[in-house]
Amino acid sequence: MKKLLLLSTIGICLFSFQNSYAQELKRLALDDVLKLAEEQSPNAYIAKHRFRASYWQYRTFIAQYRPYLTLTGTTPSYSTAYEKVWNSGTDTWDYKSSNSLSNFGSLSLSQNIGLTGGTISLNSDLTLYNDFENDTRKYITVPIGIGLVQPIFRFNSLKWEKKTEPLKYAAAKQNFLYNIEAVHMMAIQNFFSLALAQSNKQIAEMNFANADTLYKIAQGRFELGTIAENELLELQLSWLNTETARKEADMNLRDREIRLKSFLGFNENVRLELILPTEIPALQLNSQEVLNLAMANNPEILNQQLTVLTAQSSVAQAKAEKGLNANLIASYGLRDQDPDFPLAYQDPARQQTVRIGFTMPILDWGLGRGRYKMAQSSLELAQVQSEQARVDFEQNLLLDVEQFNLQKAQVTVAAKSDTVAMRMYEVTKQRFLIGRIAILELNNADTKKDQNRRAYIQALQNYWNYYYNMRSLALYDFVNRKPIESDYEKLLE
Repeated sequence: MKKLLLLSTIGICLFSFQNSYAQELKRLALDDVLKLAEEQSPNAYIAKHRFRASYWQYRTFIAQYRPYLTLTGTTPSYSTAYEKVWNSGTDTWDYKSSNSLSNFGSLSLSQNIGLTGGTISLNSDLTLYNDFENDTRKYITVPIGIGLVQPIFRFNSLKWEKKTEPLKYAAAKQNFLYNIEAVHMMAIQNFFSLALAQSNKQIAEMNFANADTLYKIAQGRFELGTIAENELLELQLSWLNTETARKEADMNLRDREIRLKSFLGFNENVRLELILPTEIPALQLNSQEVLNLAMANNPEILNQQLTVLTAQSSVAQAKAEKGLNANLIASYGLRDQDPDFPLAYQDPARQQTVRIGFTMPILDWGLGRGRYKMAQSSLELAQVQSEQARVDFEQNLLLDVEQFNLQKAQVTVAAKSDTVAMRMYEVTKQRFLIGRIAILELNNADTKKDQNRRAYIQALQNYWNYYYNMRSLALYDFVNRKPIESDYEKLLE
């Protein structure tokens, strides 16, 4: 019996501990939800990794303009074969048996030339050649060699990348900030969805309690004969409807809570309770100021510039490819050979080469010209679309500013209407209890109370939606009067 009592006590304690853990409650204000969304939501992580990808793409571009050192080699290279050798004494080709082993190594320092699109390089080579057929060994050296590969009349991709890649990286920074503001807007949507569900739950509970009280009072009055049966039935129906509404509100509350927890990265052991913001900034925006900030900071503007620049690059490439294309390849260096390694570097001789190769289309049936014309058409289309997008952006922005400037008054009116509707319901309820008004007027007052409460929450949501929309368009914190920034180095950790 004692063991059973002990086990029961332990079980109750464990259940209480698990229940308290499962019921961990977090009370969050709007600022808390916004901060958590920025720090730990999956959408914020996606924005972070997109920026990282853009950063490493930019670093790859930068690396093209820095010298790179390369070590190449072949070791060993063994060959046993018959080699074709010219015999100058007999003016014929002879086939000579060969049995050799060679080891080759080369150290090369190269640098791209962005202005011309060419490449200049320094190299040093060493080859150890062992001829087993004649039992000889040689060190073949190139102490230093200078090489140049220079395209002539060809498309210089490095030149255009120097224009586009910094612009892409600047747009990537702004896109990251813009995406974080989009995360804030999603947080607002989820916050107020749950806040409205909480309010609906409170309304449903209060309506049920009121309907239950009124129904019980009506039953007593009906027995006394002071009200008609249809009024009693009306109150009974209202009581039944509030019970259904209470269950629906509970289900909706759980659904909205799960959505917000998933968005913030919380597990199922956390319960959320939201605190509605009671104050909003007394903020009125200047249209011209917002427009200037948006034109300077919005990534869409940079993206439009990048689209036009890319089209210009395509035109330049098509123009270069339809005409003469040539490559200049030149090299100068020193070379020597000797069976003794130190002597292989003692008296080097010069070696040099110059070669120009070219390609000139003679008959291509208009292929090059067609590509050039298509690229020109694409450029003109990109310019027109960019200009139209800019005009649309400005017009929509000015309209959004006007809409935002109306929201403060909307919230004030909604808050006052909520207070008045609640007071009207209380007065109507008291008048009904003393038999001064009919049930229809009470139901009407109850409906208005609920509608105005929901309208107030919706007005708050609209205000913060429009405010963070303004922030995302201008990438500017209008409350604290400072640009929206981020520690980009920290994002790369």
